[in-house]
Amino acid sequence: MFHQILLQIFQKLNNERTISAAYHILRGKRSGQTIQDIGLFQLHPYFGLLAKLPRPTFDNAVKLFSQYSWLDIQESGHYSLKKLGLQRAEQTPAFLFDGWHYRGNEHIFFARLSLIVQSLSYQNAGVRSFSPISRDVTIQSWVRSFLLKHNYQDRHLQEQLLVECERALAELPQADTNKQLVLYRLSGQNLPGWTWQQLASERKEVVLDSQLAFIELLHTLLNEVHQKGYPLLSEIAEGLRVKALITDSAQQTAYLYEQGYSIEQIVQIRKLKQSTIEDHLVELAMYEPNFSIGSFVSYEEAEKVWQASKQYQTKKLKTLHEVVEGMSYFQLKLILAKGEV
Repeated sequence: MFHQILLQIFQKLNNERTISAAYHILRGKRSGQTIQDIGLFQLHPYFGLLAKLPRPTFDNAVKLFSQYSWLDIQESGHYSLKKLGLQRAEQTPAFLFDGWHYRGNEHIFFARLSLIVQSLSYQNAGVRSFSPISRDVTIQSWVRSFLLKHNYQDRHLQEQLLVECERALAELPQADTNKQLVLYRLSGQNLPGWTWQQLASERKEVVLDSQLAFIELLHTLLNEVHQKGYPLLSEIAEGLRVKALITDSAQQTAYLYEQGYSIEQIVQIRKLKQSTIEDHLVELAMYEPNFSIGSFVSYEEAEKVWQASKQYQTKKLKTLHEVVEGMSYFQLKLILAKGEV
């Protein structure tokens, strides 16, 4: 599964970025370049899927792809998929990740849910003291408030939560074997959750693939909960879906820009490089529908850039800068970020 995801990312970035760009996307790097790549190449599902992905694990996969003659890597770090690699990428399944909107928060959701289930299990058995599955004091505090709010000693909470979990899981398009990942990871009184090693062995796959299947399931479960009526699960998922799609720093720049400050003035106020402030405006162009780039480029200039992009089959700034005269890199980024009109 990890290799299939990598192939899909490589296919979208093909011959446009370095190998490291894919690594930064999976790790959820909050740099201007990575945020722009996400939008330009429509890689939102994969953003931040593996925030702790070790570089050697990534490099080993790349080395394997090269040995399989799927990938041709240049000394600069740029790459292109070979014919065999493109064929393999076309054969990969469609995944249901939503990394852009959750960015690792799916793990907070499951930590809350699993501690609630564990607490209710011990309460049902009449055991008042136990070692919590989550050591995170923030999670423990949240769950304690949730249980007290819903009068956890009344079996009504257990029954309603069970009904919601069963109904939500039944609605998901994944195979039952993947849905069972959630159940096997839960713990209860005299029933410890399975380790990743146990699950991977049972599923006859590497641990990373089991974890990715689990993340995909959580993303689809959270979207199901977000879209439909699940009172308890919605409360457990509260605040975990990312609404502000631009970075905090870009939001601060946006506020000053909306107040009428120029780029040069914002640079002075925020004591940041001009290129950083420009990247913030590119973020706005990409993710804020009402943001206009008309102050920086004309419609005719934007048309020229898009015509060149089509003609040369590229979104590389260096290439476009060479073939479209009189355009700065900042203007090119804005046009590509805003999208073709």
